[in-house]
Amino acid sequence: MALLFVLPAFLLFLAFRFGPSIVGVALSFFQYDISGEVSWRGLDNFQRLVADPLFWRALGTTAIYTVFAVPISLVLSTVMALGVRRAFRGSRFFRSIFFLPVITSLVLAGSIFVWIFSGDGPWSRLMAPLGLGGSWLGSTILVIPAIIVVGVWSRFGYGMMIMIAAMQDIPRELEEAALMDGANAWQRFRWIVLPFLRPTVFFLAVIETTAAFQVFDVIYVMTQGGPANASYSLVYLLYDQGFKYFDYGYAAAVGVALFAMTLAVALIQRLVIGRQR
Repeated sequence: MALLFVLPAFLLFLAFRFGPSIVGVALSFFQYDISGEVSWRGLDNFQRLVADPLFWRALGTTAIYTVFAVPISLVLSTVMALGVRRAFRGSRFFRSIFFLPVITSLVLAGSIFVWIFSGDGPWSRLMAPLGLGGSWLGSTILVIPAIIVVGVWSRFGYGMMIMIAAMQDIPRELEEAALMDGANAWQRFRWIVLPFLRPTVFFLAVIETTAAFQVFDVIYVMTQGGPANASYSLVYLLYDQGFKYFDYGYAAAVGVALFAMTLAVALIQRLVIGRQR
């Protein structure tokens, strides 16, 4: 009976998630364009991928974004969760404010951040004394840090709420006993809170890494992959090949490569973070 209730959602999953994924993998072995002609190409699309300098440029951009955005988001989520996990006057207000970017449209937010990071924007004026003024989105060096700032801003609230839920399951008696024994805030976090958060950290690391590998919308709105392809990500490459040049077979090969890399990183994270100690 339980399986019958699950069946409708399962069929929808097969039809709109699992099925298209299989078709996408199969499509990567074919030459298929807007004309509708389909021809078998075998591994040609993947060989072209390896030889494509734009693919390696997009991979480097995506890797840099992921390496910095994911740890910063996790650390910020944890710090914010520690600050508002206990009920105090105004705690719900702060939780709502911190979570607000998660439900804010990135298209709208990206348009605002274009002005913030412009040469006359507040961020440029704030960074001017440090010699980092000017348009960050127009700099091949500073555009990725700008994208990281927006990405972390839009994601950390989600991680914060997950962390708060996990922290509420930690027995308060353990922290109170450690406090009575003279443990400081860092020692209580290191030896009591953090071990309980290990499964949650692993979950968020996988979720945030997957989202980072798929970064697209904020780039599309703010930079369109520029300047000089400095913010050109893998998903933007997939978008260009599939919806701009209508080379669906090659776009599918990019998607398969992206999936393989995301899966490999998730497995590494499980070995490093998710294993039991």
